[in-house]
Amino acid sequence: MSQKINLVKEKCKKSIQRLKQYIKQIDRKHTLLQIGKWGAFTLLLSFFMVSGVIYGYVAKVVKDEPVRSRDEIVTEVIKTDLTSFVYFNEGELVGNLKSDGNRLLVEYNEIPPMMLNALFAIEDTNFKHHIGIDMNGVLRAVYQQIFNEEVKTGGSTITQQLARNVFLSREPTLDRKLKEILLSMRIERFASKEQILLAYLNKTAAFGHNSNGTYTYGIKAGSKGIFGIEDLSQLSIAQMAYLVGLPQDPNDYSAFDSEGNFNQSGFDLAIQRQQLVLQRMLEEKYINNEQYEQAVQFNIKESLVDNQEVESTSYPYLLVEIQQRAAQKLLELEHPTLSDEDLALEENQMLLNDMTTMIQTGGYEIYTTIHKPLYDAMQNIASNPDYFSSDSEEKGMEQIGAMMIDNETGAILSMIEGRGFEYGQFNHATTMQRQPGSTMKPIAAFLPALEMGAISPASIVDDVPILMSSGASVHIPQNWDNTYHGLITVREAVNQSYNIPALSLFNYTVGIENAWNFAKQLGITSLVDNDMQAQTGVIGGLTHGVTIEEMTNAYASIPNKGIYNDAYMIEKIVDANGEVVYEHESLPIEVYSEETAFLMTDMLSTVISEGTGTIIKSEFTSYREFDNGKGIAGKTGSTNLDRDAWFVGYTPDITVGVWAGYDNNKTLSAAGKHRANKIWAQILNETVQLAPDLVQQKYFDQPNNVVTATVSSVSGLLPSSLIEKDGKVVTDYFNKAFIPTKEDTQYQNVQYVIIDGKKYKAHEQTPEDMVREAILVTDRKGYVKGEEMDLDVAMETMQSYTSASIAPTDMALTAPSAVDPREEDGEIPAPPTNVSLDQQSNGTYTISFTESVSPDVVGYRLYKATNGNKFKLLDSILMGDELYFSDESSNKRKYEYIIRTVDMYGNESDNSDVVMNNVRLPNQIINDVWNDWFGN
Repeated sequence: MSQKINLVKEKCKKSIQRLKQYIKQIDRKHTLLQIGKWGAFTLLLSFFMVSGVIYGYVAKVVKDEPVRSRDEIVTEVIKTDLTSFVYFNEGELVGNLKSDGNRLLVEYNEIPPMMLNALFAIEDTNFKHHIGIDMNGVLRAVYQQIFNEEVKTGGSTITQQLARNVFLSREPTLDRKLKEILLSMRIERFASKEQILLAYLNKTAAFGHNSNGTYTYGIKAGSKGIFGIEDLSQLSIAQMAYLVGLPQDPNDYSAFDSEGNFNQSGFDLAIQRQQLVLQRMLEEKYINNEQYEQAVQFNIKESLVDNQEVESTSYPYLLVEIQQRAAQKLLELEHPTLSDEDLALEENQMLLNDMTTMIQTGGYEIYTTIHKPLYDAMQNIASNPDYFSSDSEEKGMEQIGAMMIDNETGAILSMIEGRGFEYGQFNHATTMQRQPGSTMKPIAAFLPALEMGAISPASIVDDVPILMSSGASVHIPQNWDNTYHGLITVREAVNQSYNIPALSLFNYTVGIENAWNFAKQLGITSLVDNDMQAQTGVIGGLTHGVTIEEMTNAYASIPNKGIYNDAYMIEKIVDANGEVVYEHESLPIEVYSEETAFLMTDMLSTVISEGTGTIIKSEFTSYREFDNGKGIAGKTGSTNLDRDAWFVGYTPDITVGVWAGYDNNKTLSAAGKHRANKIWAQILNETVQLAPDLVQQKYFDQPNNVVTATVSSVSGLLPSSLIEKDGKVVTDYFNKAFIPTKEDTQYQNVQYVIIDGKKYKAHEQTPEDMVREAILVTDRKGYVKGEEMDLDVAMETMQSYTSASIAPTDMALTAPSAVDPREEDGEIPAPPTNVSLDQQSNGTYTISFTESVSPDVVGYRLYKATNGNKFKLLDSILMGDELYFSDESSNKRKYEYIIRTVDMYGNESDNSDVVMNNVRLPNQIINDVWNDWFGN
């Protein structure tokens, strides 16, 4: 079909080009008679050729288009809108969808002639006389389409605009244009000009957002919503020109945004359009120069109405959300090739707006998944000021958003959209995007790592600093308590919400791209290309953030045993004839195994029992009823400067996600930091009371392939005899497929030396008394700019970037990775100098000295001689110890001490200077007395 259409286009194009070339050769002063018989014949022949081709093309295009009867056309043009209704999941009425809040129908005699003149001037100067189309405009539009002109001026009459809005679509194709032309001519045959104008001004014309933020259709509603004037005769010429100019592009020409706030850029464009309307009115002589000047000088901005209150309804948030979702569902049925991303594009917004109008006025019945008692209860929580911090002049109102989803089906049971529709129509549950903080860790780090078999709850992760880089800048992330905790289990990392283990899994074990692809399968749709390089994305460093609906939906897959169901709010839509035009169909997807789901759940249950979510235990009054606390699970989350507080938790049946914060991104108060946890508990309290059938199961099913096993608390591998002897074991759940089979080899008896404060493995030739020995952890790793290296090397590298202490609490247990780097110099080491002996107050001797100048020293040996006898080895000191020896004193013996230096290959130096005590022996005392008396 497309090849045939292209062929027709080419023939038309060639024929018209030949006509144009022929006409150019003719002198414009000549008359048609002067062209000559052959010229006239050629023109006539070309005309018939082009007409035939066009006729054939049109016939093909419209062959499937129904020929609408007089009754059908008149009925559609003049019919009054039908009210559409929305229902809760048990069939109770939510309310009716109002046509944008204040759609008001105008009668023909209420329309001022000057307003019609303004409309004709800008939209359709020949409206009163044409047969549905303006041939000049049509030919111009066809020519531009065939020759692919850059500027396309359209050519649609008011009747054509009505035809495509009531009967056709807005697809910008030549096929649709031809159908529109033929249908417009048929409408003109059966409907009066008055009926066409009324239908256009009441049904088709859109006027953008009004002063309360709702989208407005119809000239009367537009006038009231923008200027506060319902009687159109009270409008000035300037205001009439402003209004009739808006339908060309109501989105861009809107003076108000969706919140009802003044939109300067939209207003400026609307004024430019108004000036064009006034200019056309002057050209068509609908107004004179004086009226034109007055209208141009009229201050439109001052005449705009102040922000108006939205018409009250019991469930305004819900009706707005259902209306948007219903319109999107029907639009997807009508345009199945358009993706969600396509529908979000600006060029498709008019399609969505048209469908919204159809939903509002088409007499539909929309059945939702919303549980009325729970929805009412959650709205009451949101509106109770006792649950929240007082309003602040700086911060505004502390806001809340929440959502409850049925785990098995994905049905949205209830939600909190905000603190009150009167305070703002923004839906915090479905529309708001905020940084998720630590609630993202299970989704993008722990779940995919569990599924890979890379971790289990008892697996050991090393909570040590990592150095990340982005361009020229470097960053050393921290945990919330500014401490690195070293070797810990995955369960403890989850319980305490430590950042570093999650970052390591996200970046180096799972990988960022794999992690986000996993998250996308769980409905995290707000990710963009930049997030694929966001090294801290797993703790909340995303470009846009996520919605509460996304996070709650993703978490619901965990109690649903790894099966994801896209969350939905509409069960079915029934049209005015009672036919079901849409019905939800579940498409469950198994993203990960039930074993992975159970292990994640078990860890998230201890987040509440002993981790960062312990406040739930006291706030949720039925905590113990749920398998003594094991029947609920969840994860806390917070962001930088405590701008966001999250808690997403679940029972076997339902998942509830809660966010708290300020719309202006200000810091929460001390109490506000725990707001999400407390509101979550209150929602669960209400659920147990009002809908116990939604929380019937109070325990999580343990899969057969999940078993317990005992492993090393150093490596997560099977315990060695040394591990068992020291009791360094942990017992926890495992997926049977991933129970470790290798034995721990990291916990070892290590011999080492300390040089300049750093540990090194000792050389084999280093004497045993010069070597330190301890049970240490070997093969610990760290990451610097994505490169894995031995932990002690990584720490040394990182420390060069900061003066802060970044050592993990168990760094002393780390075995050295490098051997003593010094080389034997072939020289006998020099002895120590400045050897001295002092007697302490407790009577002991301290022998101190100055270290040897030799470069390969590993320690010193102290030798002692008693009463002049041979020197014997008394003690050794290793490099890294303080440079002194201690010895017990005696006043009855003479002691002499020397120290020798020992190098790394066991060579000893010569003796140091001898030091001795001052004790006088008995024979020496007698000799001294004799000499005193009988000497010289």
